[in-house]
Amino acid sequence: MSAEAASPEGVSPGPRPVDNPGRRRGRARIDLRRIGRAALFGPPSRSGLPDAIGHVAEAHRAHHPDADLTVLRRAYVLAESSHRGQMRKSGEPYITHPLAVTLILAELGAETTTLTASLLHDTVEDTEVTLDQVRREFGDEVCYLVDGVTKLEKVDYGAAAEPETFRKMLVATGDDVRVMSIKLADRLHNMRTLGVMRPEKQARIAKVTRDVLIPLAERLGVQALKTELEDLVFAILHPDEYERTRALIAAEASGGDPLAAIGDGFRKVLREAGIQAEVLIRPRHFVSVHRVGIKRGELRPTDFGRLLVLVGEDADCYAVLGELHTCFTPVISEFKDFIAAPKFNLYQSLHTAVAGPDGAVSEVLIRTHRMHKVAEAGVIALGNPYASAEGAQPAEAAADTAVGERVDPTRPGWLSRLLAWQESAPDPDTFWSTLRADLAQDREITVFRADGGTLGLPAGASCVDAAYAQHGDEAHRCIGARVNGRLVTLSTALSDGDIVQLLLAQDAASGPSPDWLDHALTPTARIAISGWLAEHPEDPVAQEAAPRPSSAATGAAARRAAAGVVAGLPDATVRLAGCCTPVPPDAITGFAVRGGAVTVHREGCAAVVRMRGSGRAPVQVNWGETGDCRVTLVAEAFGRPQLFADLTEVIATAGAAVVSATVEPPSEQRVRHTYTLQIADAAELPALMRTMRDVPGVYDVSRAQQPATA
Repeated sequence: MSAEAASPEGVSPGPRPVDNPGRRRGRARIDLRRIGRAALFGPPSRSGLPDAIGHVAEAHRAHHPDADLTVLRRAYVLAESSHRGQMRKSGEPYITHPLAVTLILAELGAETTTLTASLLHDTVEDTEVTLDQVRREFGDEVCYLVDGVTKLEKVDYGAAAEPETFRKMLVATGDDVRVMSIKLADRLHNMRTLGVMRPEKQARIAKVTRDVLIPLAERLGVQALKTELEDLVFAILHPDEYERTRALIAAEASGGDPLAAIGDGFRKVLREAGIQAEVLIRPRHFVSVHRVGIKRGELRPTDFGRLLVLVGEDADCYAVLGELHTCFTPVISEFKDFIAAPKFNLYQSLHTAVAGPDGAVSEVLIRTHRMHKVAEAGVIALGNPYASAEGAQPAEAAADTAVGERVDPTRPGWLSRLLAWQESAPDPDTFWSTLRADLAQDREITVFRADGGTLGLPAGASCVDAAYAQHGDEAHRCIGARVNGRLVTLSTALSDGDIVQLLLAQDAASGPSPDWLDHALTPTARIAISGWLAEHPEDPVAQEAAPRPSSAATGAAARRAAAGVVAGLPDATVRLAGCCTPVPPDAITGFAVRGGAVTVHREGCAAVVRMRGSGRAPVQVNWGETGDCRVTLVAEAFGRPQLFADLTEVIATAGAAVVSATVEPPSEQRVRHTYTLQIADAAELPALMRTMRDVPGVYDVSRAQQPATA
């Protein structure tokens, strides 16, 4: 690649009408590669102002015919005068960069305020221009956008400058999504001209683009930027695979395009049905072809593109679908309705695949012209989402941009969650690694709360994630969940549309288990759990131990008593182990753990065997005055309806309180129920266990015992 033209040859050539495959008509797919130095600098205008801004104005007027271009020209004058004398590493005047970024956004349909900020986006960072000057000349809104994309200085932040800059941009994006639109266009032009950099720097920038910028472009729905960024990254990080893919595409292009004939058939069918539609061939970009090749093993001639059908109204999409499925053989497994259920990035379309008379299968996208614009440009296509309904000017609609937080109608759930968890990740390294992991989750589900509200979660999220999404730090007390009315473990993965009821313990001292980290997918949950565990350092076998209030120190040994246990360790807090839940008159032993606590286990507990085997010295513990206690029982039974209700009824009748309950999935018609109970007197435990065994279907009730490990 070169600094003059860094985008891969043939990338994203755009759709073409099927009736004339060799010539493009219109611009169904936005072409972002028509930027060069000659296109940016034209002859001087009559006013003496260089007409470099003319191409931006032309592209802008194509989307916004009534736009006032005065502010764009003023912004260009300030940017050009400020950057005068600065050169890019490619040897071009630096002003070519903000002009190229602005032209990218103009072709995507960005409104005037975004283009103004784009022209000025590097002035505060690289010149003597200040934010106060930008605010005075262009208003608060433009100033906010410019500030949002301005990098933090390495002199001040050192190695943390890059992650902290992205944190700053994301926080600003939470208040105005146009900040990230400018950043994405900025990165696209930089990637196009990356060839002048050292190979190692190219690779570093490409990896950040792959891990952070491309997922953000996907989430904001800006496919026109995302696809070209993917191809540019592909060429840098995987040059051999890129060259093979390029050769495949070139070889296929030299022959006839089978999609052209299939498209002609589509047009004939739709014309006879009286449906006005435009049928286009949408070539796949390099990365898409590469992925299809991996998925299928061998590429079919029709795999190098898809057919795009554009119509006027939503109802026409389904009419087109009906005609195509009637006149061609549908591949039912390929059908997806993203109109009735849009993707989380605003994307709407019908996806299907049909086989023609010769058996050739072609993938088909059906959408309206409006859907297509949003599919390509995402949030950029929405214009200024903050302008008032009365048609106020953008600057008027956002006069208080820098003061207070505006309600962003385009802010998706993933962005709200990101802004929430980043506040709990003050360390730059933690933020950077968590951000990359979070953005790697590329699909979202919606689950319903028991109170009728909804929770947006990444696909694969568990009940643990739902608990922290709904309750925040209160989720530390979560002891179980019901999903679609059934009692499930917290590790249960959720599906789109599930109804989730989360059960919280009354004991405010309850806390999460380290095992929760194995099931937590969202950064919000993982950061909260890790934070709690760091504040409550204990031996891993005792993380589920139930904390008990301690009494005053007694005697010269200053022994502390809790839960009816007296320990022979000065100033020690006593906790009963959750793995075996000892109760009087069990034989017990204790072990000191981090934090100055003593965890009490039953003598036969597997944890005791492990700790003694590792050389841990036991602490003397004895039962003192006993009161209420907590115990975990396991009921083995043959599965039947109402079993859970019958068991909880006899437990309640015996005067015991259910602290938590877990029902494992049935195996060979047998089920296991695990109950943690609070009972008033340990002497009542044998009678309670006998009562539970008397429940029809129950063949054994035993005390919980953590299994020994090898």
